Amino acid sequence: MTETPLRFALLVTGPCYGTQSAADAWRFACAVLEQGHAVDSVFFYQEGVHNGNRLLQPASDEFDLYRAWVDLAGRHDLTLDLCVAAALRRGLCDDTGAADVGLSAGNVTAPFRLSGLGALAQAALTADRVVQF
Repeated sequence: MTETPLRFALLVTGPCYGTQSAADAWRFACAVLEQGHAVDSVFFYQEGVHNGNRLLQPASDEFDLYRAWVDLAGRHDLTLDLCVAAALRRGLCDDTGAADVGLSAGNVTAPFRLSGLGALAQAALTADRVVQF
């Protein structure tokens, strides 16, 4: 690639199943990384927080989007931010939050993490492009 690589921030508002938007976001992230660009931030908001639920169990003949996000994050050292307010409203929490309310375990683990909207604002300020799915 001869041109300067772009830095992308992705905003994913669609759930992992039921719409195409989260899968499109994952494919977009794979494509830009393959072309030598950077994905600085992936922020899951609204129904998009469901992408971070480690308890998802797709059928054996379905694409496992949760595992795909985890693998992509591992290969490219990405942090996957879930909006904390949206996640808690939808029953997603990490182990710390689960312990605070007397649950045995959370359903959000690394590379996903609960973050505030400040993480999205920071990503928007520092990225060359923000793309919403």
